[in-house]
Amino acid sequence: MSDDFELDTDDLKRRMDGAMANLKTEFASLRTGRASASMLEPVMVDAYGSMTPINQVGTVNVPEPRMVTINVWDKGLVGKVEKAIRESGLGINPQLNGTIIMLPIPELNEERRRELTKVAGQYAENARVSVRNVRRDGMDQIKKAKSDGMSEDDQKFWESEVQDLTDTMIKAVDAALETKQAEIMQV
Repeated sequence: MSDDFELDTDDLKRRMDGAMANLKTEFASLRTGRASASMLEPVMVDAYGSMTPINQVGTVNVPEPRMVTINVWDKGLVGKVEKAIRESGLGINPQLNGTIIMLPIPELNEERRRELTKVAGQYAENARVSVRNVRRDGMDQIKKAKSDGMSEDDQKFWESEVQDLTDTMIKAVDAALETKQAEIMQV
């Protein structure tokens, strides 16, 4: 191997892991018919002049499999939290009880489940594209080093390393998608 070229595979892996973490966050925002505190992560509330995540204005709990509760700390924000949830597109109708907002999670019908599996597929494809873009960046670095005098054996070694890393991440994306689709379709 060439002493003057060392591909930063840790950086490539970190960037690919970032795509995977983003995918998991997107998957968590998909409502599956089961209550989960993470389904509220993308919902932002206009609190104290800035957009704030719900978990920073109250305590989010899941007391039952089909119920999420939010105990809002500041009474003045209860209406804003309720409005943010209604406008979030989650399809949940908040119910107020003082400073506690209850979110009953309705059953998903078959058509909605199929739509959600398609959305999950789109999220997974976006993650695959991100992983492939990182792969392309790595391959471009190798090509540049090749034009700067890297040996053919070193080139093949590094290309193989990048491809193996890419294949591993694509399999992880596919496995996560399969799991999420099964979770969505489970009645």
